[in-house]
Amino acid sequence: MELNQLEYFVALAHIKNFTKAAKSLNVSQPALSRSISRLEKDLNIPLFIRDSRKVNLTQYGQTFLTYAERILQELETARQDITNMAEPDSGVVNLSFMHSLGVYLVPELLKEFRKIYPKIQFRLSQNHSFLLSKQLFKGESDLCLCSSPINSEGIAWVPLLTEELFIIVPSTHPLAHRSSINITEVASEPFITLKPMYGLRTKTEHIFEVASIRPKIRFEGDEIVTVASLVAANLGVSLVPKIPGMEHLDIKFISVDNPKCTRDIGLAWYANKPLSLAAHRFQNFIIDKFNHE
Repeated sequence: MELNQLEYFVALAHIKNFTKAAKSLNVSQPALSRSISRLEKDLNIPLFIRDSRKVNLTQYGQTFLTYAERILQELETARQDITNMAEPDSGVVNLSFMHSLGVYLVPELLKEFRKIYPKIQFRLSQNHSFLLSKQLFKGESDLCLCSSPINSEGIAWVPLLTEELFIIVPSTHPLAHRSSINITEVASEPFITLKPMYGLRTKTEHIFEVASIRPKIRFEGDEIVTVASLVAANLGVSLVPKIPGMEHLDIKFISVDNPKCTRDIGLAWYANKPLSLAAHRFQNFIIDKFNHE
């Protein structure tokens, strides 16, 4: 059994199509087919159920996938550890983060950290909360900056800072002159929010549920600035943190005094997988920075 057979098998298991898998691996389709056939012959079991359009794993293939991914991950960990030993101040950190943090927090952290460790590189992934947790669990991310604890087994999370959430309204709105309101005062307003897979959407739903409010959702977006722009266009109101990119919009930020609306930003990682030296250094840098602040 060869290493590239495992790599080819894992790619095909996830992509489920010979043509697309071969393209992602930069090999010919016949070469991929021969490699998978040799692997099945070596193991003396069928790994895939084939049809004209896609392939699916057999029960044997599903079991073998777990081991194949573990072997490849262990090999990558070994390669990274050896690199760290040879060059202790270098390495790569796989960092994932939710969309809104890419506007201000992540660039600031990377800039400060790379002043100390200029040789450490980053692979960045920006996504919504549901996929962020999956990336951590699958080992695609070393560290994740996210808005709340991720409810997955083995995921560790430490809080870093707390952001206030504001009701935003158009500057011409009857509430625009207010500095603070009760959340019930916008119960009948059309509401603009993020899509359900985002952490801020989950937080918003919880706040409204506690206040016994069923918001009238007019639009669901992917970006906080997009949501705020639609509020400025007088399409509704929203509950968001104050982030860069919103200062030019014709909106008013209003504090919520009942209930107090905040969200926690923290750092998450998969506790069952050892971090590389580079990732461990970035982890310590972030935690120390916010402990001091």
